[in-house]
Amino acid sequence: MIQDETLARQLSTALGGVRVELLERLSGGASRETWQLSAGGDDLVLQRLRRGAVTRIDGEIAVLRLAGQHGVPVPEVVVDGSASSTLERPFVIVRKIGGESIARKILRDDRYTAARTRLPADLARAAAQIHSLPLSTLTAMADTDQLTAMYGLLDALHDPHPAFEIALRWLELNRPSPRPTVLVHGDLRLGNLLVNDEGLTGVLDWELSHLGSPTEDLGWMCVRAWRFGSPLAAAGVCSREDLLRHYESAGGANISTDELRWWEVLGTIKWGLICIMQSQTHLSGLVNSHELAILGRRVSENEWDVLNLLTAATI
Repeated sequence: MIQDETLARQLSTALGGVRVELLERLSGGASRETWQLSAGGDDLVLQRLRRGAVTRIDGEIAVLRLAGQHGVPVPEVVVDGSASSTLERPFVIVRKIGGESIARKILRDDRYTAARTRLPADLARAAAQIHSLPLSTLTAMADTDQLTAMYGLLDALHDPHPAFEIALRWLELNRPSPRPTVLVHGDLRLGNLLVNDEGLTGVLDWELSHLGSPTEDLGWMCVRAWRFGSPLAAAGVCSREDLLRHYESAGGANISTDELRWWEVLGTIKWGLICIMQSQTHLSGLVNSHELAILGRRVSENEWDVLNLLTAATI
């Protein structure tokens, strides 16, 4: 099945003349579209920037290659189209990895019962691998202070949210000691991971990767939105304490639950602000999307979550 004949011809050119035998549109985010295809006997995945997107893809490709070279389970880059006009907009083609990405299935289906017992250690190991990657080839990446970035983002949105402002002030007063800078995935959670019957098979969606504290990735895993209804705090698969224990066992740093909670608070604010941004993308007319509009309704959930986190924390 070929859903877009023009794109199929362009892809054939990008792949050196190999015939594209299947091309099917998958779900896509606000900044890029995703397609699966078969060409020359290979199962591949295309990600291409949407029209009007202001993001870039070259940094993500560099990180994918670095991670793959050091044993992180990531898709192999087949074509780097970050500077190509063959598909009209920047793109990357990677080799498809088997596995399920839908969090609801991973957390609930009987098929993944055994995988769920292995995922706490698998996720911690992947995080530790990412945080140990050498930074010498990532010279274009900046180490941006995340708290300062959240203040700036909230101000730029011109959309007052007192709960977030209170939480940002708490973060400012309770900032943990700095850690050595590492590569941060930036969106390490179910939904961006591939899982089969035995456990983790792939880490996807590196577009938010940057330099920072390793605890940022772990705190992001614990944001309540990424538990998808599970009562377990860390990615819906284990407790915070178990995540930290597995992470240290895998070679990661020794991190306290207080430090983890600080980053969980920041991650909750960050997701709330992203929801505002995504909904504004729809409301402005840049992208007409019910999905983005619905995200605007989720801002209040993050306000509730962050106030609950502050109530539980020692202030």
